[in-house]
Amino acid sequence: MELHHTSAILMLVLSALAISLSGCFKWAARAKDKLPTQTALHKTYDYSGKVVIIGAGASGLAAAKVLEQNDIEYLILEATDRYGGRLKKDTTLADFPIDLGAEWIHSAPIVLNKLKGKEGDEIEEALIPYHLENTASWDGEKYKLNPDWQHKAMYHFMPESKFKNSTWYDFVNENIAKTVKHKIKFNAPVTEINYTGNPIIVKTENGDRYEADRVMVTVSIGVLKSNLIHFIPEMSEKKKEAIESIVFHPGFKAAMKFSEKFYPDFVNCKVKDGERGFYDIAFKKNAETNILGFLCTGSETQKYHALNTEQEIISSLLQELDKMFDGKASATYTGDYILENWGQHEFVQGTWTQAIQEKKSHLKALNQPLGNKVYFAGEICDPYQQMGVPGAVLSGYYSIDRLLSDLK
Repeated sequence: MELHHTSAILMLVLSALAISLSGCFKWAARAKDKLPTQTALHKTYDYSGKVVIIGAGASGLAAAKVLEQNDIEYLILEATDRYGGRLKKDTTLADFPIDLGAEWIHSAPIVLNKLKGKEGDEIEEALIPYHLENTASWDGEKYKLNPDWQHKAMYHFMPESKFKNSTWYDFVNENIAKTVKHKIKFNAPVTEINYTGNPIIVKTENGDRYEADRVMVTVSIGVLKSNLIHFIPEMSEKKKEAIESIVFHPGFKAAMKFSEKFYPDFVNCKVKDGERGFYDIAFKKNAETNILGFLCTGSETQKYHALNTEQEIISSLLQELDKMFDGKASATYTGDYILENWGQHEFVQGTWTQAIQEKKSHLKALNQPLGNKVYFAGEICDPYQQMGVPGAVLSGYYSIDRLLSDLK
């Protein structure tokens, strides 16, 4: 669930337009004025029904937090054996925690206060301004350093930041999940939602049946695309079209450990679609461990998926790095790595969405409930134009407010 770096072409275009469009582009980190003054966390609700939330990712957990603080009966059905969705961390590879899923803040730092319901403008979390200082481009044969003006233009146009000492998983766990995790039923993939009458009937893969007055669906757009959940009655053709239209690239993230830092902050690799690049995961973290990340989405993932094992994928990456850096990768590789293949997780089936690229009519259709009974939330449903985790959490607050307020 994140927006990393754009492709080389888009990077140049944004750089060139940074000054002329800086006042027009209002998405992600530039959409501070789109943030809500208050969220559902600041409201009280008088609702006597039961709510079933499908999915224990960021948006589902956020919606549950509102229900918890209002003493409303609810249950979260999670398909896997863990909560967090595309939020995941590792503490074994480096001397700092690594985000294996969402990693960048994307939004203005003040959004962190909005997500946890904190008043004021003072941010408690230690953040790193993600202002890159040395980057390069790679087309498979030629390695070229990028000029400094490009770094400045990109940061000006799309200011970005990361957590310095923690992860997105830590933030959501501490500020949202810890108050609702006792209401999660794990290993419960939902296969059917029958909202024909009252109550709504939710069925899971193992045959369990749950009744609810309202349902909130927070699964990934990849799961909705795959039709793993059968809706009765079926969703409208307009909503189906909207779901199918959303770009949700396959992809994976790898982290490799080296004894020396021979690489720049970021190397953008040429691709036909999606993204592919190497980046310094330890950037400005004051770490002693050298961890190089690799992020790949889109059709480029096919050549890696064609390989038989994770080790073969890592070997392929090392060969490419050796070509760029005269054999330094193999010479300094410790043999330690982590690879998280989000595109091939059954209950994810992709990486992240970029609502700015989608039609407004499709985004509106995605947010429409089914018969004022089944509501939807997730990063692609965020009405505040924040993207990534902030968008997902705010979507959870927005949708649960609608669910509890719309009592038709």
